[in-house]
Amino acid sequence: MSRMGCLHPDHTHAEPVGPTLGRVNNSTLRRTASAALAVISAIAAVALAPLPATAAPVTEPTVAYTQDFSGAGLPEGFNAVEGDWKVDNGRLYGTSATTSQLSRITFGPHLENYRFEATVRFENVLNAGRWSALGMDIQPDGTVPYWIATMRSGTTAANGLEFAERTAANSWNVTDTTAAPTAAGTGTDVKVAVEVRGRKAAWYFNGQKMMETNRLIRTDTGVLGIVNNGATVSYDDITVTQLPDTESLLVGDGGRPAVIAHRGLSSVVPENTLQALLSGGRAGADWVEMDVNTSADGVPVVIHDGSVDRTTAGTGNVSDLTSGYIAGLEAGSWFAPAYAGAKVPTLAEFLDQSDAEGSGILLEVKGPETRAEVQRIIDMVRERGLQNHTILQSFDTNVLQYAREYAPTLRLGLLRGTLDADVVAAAKQYGVVTYNPNWSALAARPGAIKELHDAGIAVMPYTVDSAEQWKVMTQAGVDGIITNRAGALVGYQSAAASPAPTVSFPSGADGATYGRGTSVVPAVVSSNAGDVALTLDGNAVEEGAAVATNSLAPGTHTLTATATGAGGVATAEITFTVAPSVSGLYLLAVSEGADSKVRDKLLKLIDKADWAALAAEAELASGPGLPAEVAALMAADARLLAG
Repeated sequence: MSRMGCLHPDHTHAEPVGPTLGRVNNSTLRRTASAALAVISAIAAVALAPLPATAAPVTEPTVAYTQDFSGAGLPEGFNAVEGDWKVDNGRLYGTSATTSQLSRITFGPHLENYRFEATVRFENVLNAGRWSALGMDIQPDGTVPYWIATMRSGTTAANGLEFAERTAANSWNVTDTTAAPTAAGTGTDVKVAVEVRGRKAAWYFNGQKMMETNRLIRTDTGVLGIVNNGATVSYDDITVTQLPDTESLLVGDGGRPAVIAHRGLSSVVPENTLQALLSGGRAGADWVEMDVNTSADGVPVVIHDGSVDRTTAGTGNVSDLTSGYIAGLEAGSWFAPAYAGAKVPTLAEFLDQSDAEGSGILLEVKGPETRAEVQRIIDMVRERGLQNHTILQSFDTNVLQYAREYAPTLRLGLLRGTLDADVVAAAKQYGVVTYNPNWSALAARPGAIKELHDAGIAVMPYTVDSAEQWKVMTQAGVDGIITNRAGALVGYQSAAASPAPTVSFPSGADGATYGRGTSVVPAVVSSNAGDVALTLDGNAVEEGAAVATNSLAPGTHTLTATATGAGGVATAEITFTVAPSVSGLYLLAVSEGADSKVRDKLLKLIDKADWAALAAEAELASGPGLPAEVAALMAADARLLAG
């Protein structure tokens, strides 16, 4: 905290963890439960609640590992890779002695979906930018690459919390940053947690979700860990919970609706092309919605319409055309010349690349489709291990029936142009987990949302591109928003979720009075702000830069601070007064640049307290005998003293 009227010490700026590098593609996201169990068995001695020794799907949260550091020495299975690690008084202590040392320790099971929580306390830090991190996917020997969820001791900085990768090139790729509502500081316990689901993760600070990412790159052998930099940090009460294979679609009261990229990022890239679908994930969408029709030779292709006429250079119904013919069609120039040459992808082509972007798949089967065609689509999803990351939806209830009979555990969604009289009965009839109607129809009957939620059924309406409507939908409690503008919705939600910035001047600064020969040093206290701008009487000034009162007119002056952050803008304002005085006039009279004869005459007039004559003499001497700005201030001060 800084004070007005005294110099503010230089800040040590929080450094980002490192520069951003390009994403590395990794097709090993989906792993079997047996691979996870093989790692767990190796540390059975420290897993207080081991996982069951079967490959059955996980349907309820299960505690996989706990540690309270009540024993002597490092627990079995903890591998101190670098730095000083020890257990003392029931806590694990890790020390990184320099800002370049990445102290790390690894432990625990390899899990696909889990929650990793711990109590963390900074004991001392080299500066507020130093950090501690939960290792989300780190090799048992601590080698690169690895992913971490980072917390600085100065957590209110714009990059106080981060998701980051230490790359195979031993450099940093910081994917997401945000500020926490309070500073971790030193000597205070902070409850932190990270929830990981495949490539997705959420960061929790003292129970509050702070940010999410879908950019993790996972490995088959990565375990958990802790990484420190430039600090001594202690840890307690580590708990790792294996999460169900599929996540609930219900967001709960006040939750953030899932972002669903309709036909991919279709507002800026031609719909349903491979470029649009992958761009939806890159834009941060939780789900990528896509449409599938089947060609005459039985190949599922990604196209919305029943014909190729609107979005390609060809003509004819998809069901009458061969996949080879469709593959040769140009499908981008209708949208913009820059996309000339884009193609209609097959479902297989998309599924083979979808893992790279980390979004779930909302797969609309258009219909009518035969039972065999529906089964072929589901087989493609299963063969790539994507069943738990896919929802199959359709307007065609025969498609849903075929899918339910063939793959009972595959999640289904019912699309509706209008609402059923009994929305819950309709959803249950077709065994769906989400009811996805036209938003206009749902907006006319918003009570249907609660009816569906009470029955455990999610609601994800289509297709809304207006920020004004996004706000209405969020307030109404929908669980997902299907939009052509996925990137814009991600940005809208990020701004809405960010804590509002605050800014204030130190107490006692407002209304202060200063004489000549002193300095005013603007200083503010702010939080959740990426930028703070200061003005004095409308002119920009720098925080901590002294403003000499000998340069200010007598009277009232206004300092204004404007803090800007992801959560909005905040302002604060104070006033102070520069008051004339005899001592102040003496200081002005002896200012550098005053002629000695002029100075002597001015000093004599000050001694006589002849303020009117002093004002006239100062103005007369302005320029040749007295700097003009000094002359103006002396004249103004003298007249104020004269009354």
